[in-house]
Amino acid sequence: MSRFEIKLPKMGESVAEATITSWLKNIGDSVDLDEAVVEVATDKVDSEVPSEVEGTLVEILFDVDAVVKVGETIAIIETVGNEETVFEDNEVIEKPEVVAEVQQLEQEINEVIETSTISNTSNSGKFFSPLVRNIASKEGISMEELEAIIGSGIDNRVTKNDILAYIERGKKKAKVKEVVKIEPKPTLAVEVPKTKIEKAAVPVPVSVNGEDEIIEMSRMGKLIAHHMVDSIQTSAHVQSFIEVDVTNIVNWRNKVKDEFLKREGEKITYTPIFMQAVANAIKEYPLINIAVDGDKIIKRKAINLGMAAALDDGNLIVPVIKNADQLNLVGMTKAVNDLAKRARSGNLNPEDIQGGTYTVTNVGGFGSVFGTPIINQPQVAILALGAVRKVPAVIETPEGDFIGIRQKMFISHSYDHRVVNGALGGLFIKTIKDSLEAWDVNTKF
Repeated sequence: MSRFEIKLPKMGESVAEATITSWLKNIGDSVDLDEAVVEVATDKVDSEVPSEVEGTLVEILFDVDAVVKVGETIAIIETVGNEETVFEDNEVIEKPEVVAEVQQLEQEINEVIETSTISNTSNSGKFFSPLVRNIASKEGISMEELEAIIGSGIDNRVTKNDILAYIERGKKKAKVKEVVKIEPKPTLAVEVPKTKIEKAAVPVPVSVNGEDEIIEMSRMGKLIAHHMVDSIQTSAHVQSFIEVDVTNIVNWRNKVKDEFLKREGEKITYTPIFMQAVANAIKEYPLINIAVDGDKIIKRKAINLGMAAALDDGNLIVPVIKNADQLNLVGMTKAVNDLAKRARSGNLNPEDIQGGTYTVTNVGGFGSVFGTPIINQPQVAILALGAVRKVPAVIETPEGDFIGIRQKMFISHSYDHRVVNGALGGLFIKTIKDSLEAWDVNTKF
């Protein structure tokens, strides 16, 4: 018999870890080649990890809700074969007795580690993963404190993000508890009572009566909420707005949409046209296509446009159009339609949401005239497309001005004022406006 290690595979660019959400096989179950063994989740995409061999699942090394790093062994499968134990790095242990000794040694080491940290379960029976327990031990968090944390995992289990957030809140509270001294005069010192400051730091409890319904947030909803708060705390958000006359684009689409569908097999919407204009504007202003790493600015070479898509459950996901500046209108249309379709059906792959450098969201799809979107970290800007509306407008002609009906929309640009100033943020959307308003109604596709 041989033992094969299933390791957490690479889930996409910049993804270093994933959360185990469900084991699809139990210890003792047979596993076929390429059969899914476990479900894992990154920030926004659930994925299955298949087996690379046939055999029997003999060990599960992580519990549900555990956070696992890429490359870590998560399970062991015993295969029918010779007496060798094969690992992914081609290291071979030839004798079964050596394997037994190694396992015994690992067990003894784990027992030592367990005795030096918080136990798996509390007196109340609440389970804590090894990662959470080790973080708690390192930060000096007692079992009583750990039990008091309301977890975001299944059955309110405490996850890595929960305990890290608890630690961060503790640090902030410690700063708030410091005595604040106001010195309007050199000879006068006024102390603000601690109790008043401490009360300001405590969230106001929410009252619930018998008629209210309590709905548990979904895992994705919790992650999105966490990322939105982090983005607001990280970036200095500033917005610029501009109105765009898209009458020529509306008339052109109405004229060619049937022919486009017949020739390309795809419906053409306004989105691919707007995405193409954004990609071209980024080429002109590449300092919009950056990320911030501490005191360093990372200038992205690729222009990968994130396309925010609403899901049926009310959540949001952002698939990415890779190298968007290299696509013509037909290619952009097919990319937009494909990602939108797979997002709604839940068939996106982890790599489909990785590597974005700039994001576009369509708030107009819900009738909004404009919005103030939150930046998708670690990007530094995001564009919101408002609804296209018929409005009365002043039209300038050589014969004079007159009032006419035009198709117009607002676009909103949120950007990180730490690294994008108002001139750049405004010029960027002015370039998009000029490009869209110059659309030729005789454009060929």
